[in-house]
Amino acid sequence: MTEPQIAVAMLGIFILIIMLGFPIAFTLMALGVAFGYYAYFDADRQWRAFDRAVADGADLFTQVETWIGGFLNNRVFDLFVNQTYSVMSNDVLTAVPLFLFMGYIVERANIVDRLFSTLQIAARRIPGSMAVAALITCALFATATGIVGAVVTLMGLLAFPAMLNARYNTSFASGVICAGGTLGILIPPSIMLIVYAATSGVSIVRLYAGALLPGLLLAGLYVVYVIGRAWLDPKIAPRPEREDDQISGFALLWLLITSFFPLAVLILAVLGAILFGLATPSEAAAVGALGGLLLAIAYRALTWQRLQESVYLTVRTSAMVCWLFVGSWIFSSVFSYLGGEKVITDFVTSLDISPIVFLILAQIIIFLLGWPLEWSEIIIIFVPIFLPLLPHFGIDPLFFGILVALNLQTSFLTPPMAMSAYYLKGIAPPFVQLVEIFKGCMPFLSMVILAMVLVYVFPEIVYWLPNLVYGR
Repeated sequence: MTEPQIAVAMLGIFILIIMLGFPIAFTLMALGVAFGYYAYFDADRQWRAFDRAVADGADLFTQVETWIGGFLNNRVFDLFVNQTYSVMSNDVLTAVPLFLFMGYIVERANIVDRLFSTLQIAARRIPGSMAVAALITCALFATATGIVGAVVTLMGLLAFPAMLNARYNTSFASGVICAGGTLGILIPPSIMLIVYAATSGVSIVRLYAGALLPGLLLAGLYVVYVIGRAWLDPKIAPRPEREDDQISGFALLWLLITSFFPLAVLILAVLGAILFGLATPSEAAAVGALGGLLLAIAYRALTWQRLQESVYLTVRTSAMVCWLFVGSWIFSSVFSYLGGEKVITDFVTSLDISPIVFLILAQIIIFLLGWPLEWSEIIIIFVPIFLPLLPHFGIDPLFFGILVALNLQTSFLTPPMAMSAYYLKGIAPPFVQLVEIFKGCMPFLSMVILAMVLVYVFPEIVYWLPNLVYGR
C-alpha cells in the first residue's frame, strides 16, 4: 500500500473504532502514535546505538537498554510531546476552563429558578408566556454555561413540570426545552466558538462578533414560532390561572433587578469586554468566573460542596477538551504527513463543484456526524478536514464556522440520536414518551435550517458587526 492509501485506511479504522464505542481522545492518540511510528520510522537513526552495542559484545543489560532507547527514538514521540505542550500552553484555550467554571457556579447559584419565575410574570400577557420565559431563560443560562446537557437537565427539572402543570402540550413543551438548551453553543461567549477559533486560526473576537446576530436570529425565530403557534392554537399553551396578574410595575421591576439583570449584566460585561478589545477572552473569562462567584455569594448559594463540584466538573470537562486536541493534532499531523489530506483535497477539487454545493455537502456531512458524536469531537477532529478546502472555494473560515455552529444545533435535535431529547427524557415524568419529545423538536429543527438559509442568502448577518467594530 502507498502512504496515501495507508492514511485513508487510518481514517477508516478511526471511524470504525469510535462507532464501537471506544474513548475518542485515546483512540486518536493511539492511532496517531501507531501509524506515526510507521510514518517516521528510520532504522538507521533508531538502531544505530543498538547495532554498535551488539557489535562491541556489550552485556545483555546494555543491549536491552540501547534497544529500548532505539525503539523510543522515533520522531512520533517528539511530535506527541510538542503537540501536548502546544495545546496546554495555547492562550485561546485558557478561556475554556474559566468559562466552564463560571457556568458551573452560575448553575449552582439558584439563579435560574428566580430568573424563570420573573420572566414568566413579565411575559404573562404574551401567548405561550411560560414557553417564551423558558426560551429566554434557556438562552441566558445556556450562554452563561455553554453546556447543553446541564441547561436541558436543569430547565427540564424547573420549567418543564411547570408547563405540564399548566396543561401545555407535552410535545410543544419538550421542544421548547430541548431547542432552548442548545443555544449556548452558538450565542457568545460560546465555548464551542473558542474551540473552533483554536482549530481554524480565526480571530476569536471576530468570531464572537460574527456569531452574535445569527445566535439572536435563531433565538428570535424560536420565540416567534412559540408565540405564533400559541396564538393560532391556544390549546397547546393555555394561559395559566395566576394571582400575579395584578402585580405592580414597581414589584416587577424589583424582581427583574434581583434576578434577570445580574446574570444579563455579567454576560454582557464579559462579551462586551471581548468585543470592544478591553480584555482578551482569557481575561474576560477570568472576570466572568469571579463574577459568577460573587453572584453565588450574593444569592447566599455558595457552599464548599458546590464549589468543589464546580471545580471538579470544570477540570473534568477541560481535560476532555485538551486531550481531544492533543489526540486530534497528532492524528491530523500523521494523516497529513502520509498524504491523506492531499488525497481528500485532490478528490474534492476534482469534482469541479461550486462553492454552494461544497457548503451543502460539508453541512450534510457535519449534520450526519452529529448523530453519533458530540460537537467537540466534530469541531476538533472533522472540521479541520474541511478547512484546507475553503481557500479553493473562496469561503471565509469565519462564515464557515458560523454555519457549522448553526448546523450543530441540529445534532442535538434530530432523531434518532437527538441528545437534548435524551437529556430531557432522563428527568421527565414517566408518562412523557421519547417519541413525543422527538415530535416537539421537529418544528425547532426547521427553524435552524431556516436560519442557515437566511445566513447564506444574507451573509451580512455574519459580517455586519465584525466589520462595524473591527473594519473589513
